[in-house]
Amino acid sequence: MLLYDFAKTIILEAGNNIRTWMNEDIDIETKSNPNDLVTNVDKETEQFLVQKIHDHDPSHLIVGEEGHGHDLTNVEGTIWVIDPIDGTLNFVHQKENFAISVGIFVDGEMYAGFVYDVMKDRLYHAKSGDGAYVNDRKLPILEDASVGRNLIAVNPNWLTKPKLSQLFHPIVNQSRSARAYGSAALEIVYVATGQLSLYMTPRLKPWDFAGGWIILKEVQGKITNLNGDDISILEPSSILAGNHLAHHEALSYFKANHQDVLDAIHS
Repeated sequence: MLLYDFAKTIILEAGNNIRTWMNEDIDIETKSNPNDLVTNVDKETEQFLVQKIHDHDPSHLIVGEEGHGHDLTNVEGTIWVIDPIDGTLNFVHQKENFAISVGIFVDGEMYAGFVYDVMKDRLYHAKSGDGAYVNDRKLPILEDASVGRNLIAVNPNWLTKPKLSQLFHPIVNQSRSARAYGSAALEIVYVATGQLSLYMTPRLKPWDFAGGWIILKEVQGKITNLNGDDISILEPSSILAGNHLAHHEALSYFKANHQDVLDAIHS
């Protein structure tokens, strides 16, 4: 079985497991703060995926949000970057609007990306060079759409912090309106489908953006950090994702306010 098809199979199976486990008691723990939650379902889903991957090929490396895998110093080999439930707060409180996010990289090159909206049974997926899909429907190449004529996404919590609020407000005010879905992976694929023109955040971990990054690239979207630099699966990053026009508009603003960007990101 091709690696791409294998990945699709185990991700869909993991989603089915999550829908089953949701009917059972969910154990909830906090991590870095009271709003940073992890559940037994996050842990069991990651363990399920890790075991399947290692059974398929023990040489594959894994970076997982819930602690499975490797501390990478380089990108050699086949690397899976996994978030078993991106949007755990939504999973706990809403029972929807969360996703399994997986990015696969081979010797530093993009191989495939997957973002599975579990409750809507929508698998966004892309194999590098072959385009992007939602289930069996191919996604069209993104058209240019300005920030001022579209919706954007930003977590409103950032707008309560003085430096970040000062930084992001002009773009929010320029847009038609801002939305927050509580799952970075879903927000990036909503950019890829054209539902959003832009998504911006001061910090994300690689497992939050890896799957959506590959999908967005396959529809010719643009993703960098807020300074316009390339992102990497080896380290956290700020994220600016959009169609080319919206990304250019926002990046021009951020570059003109470079020091404010640095101050806000590290605030």
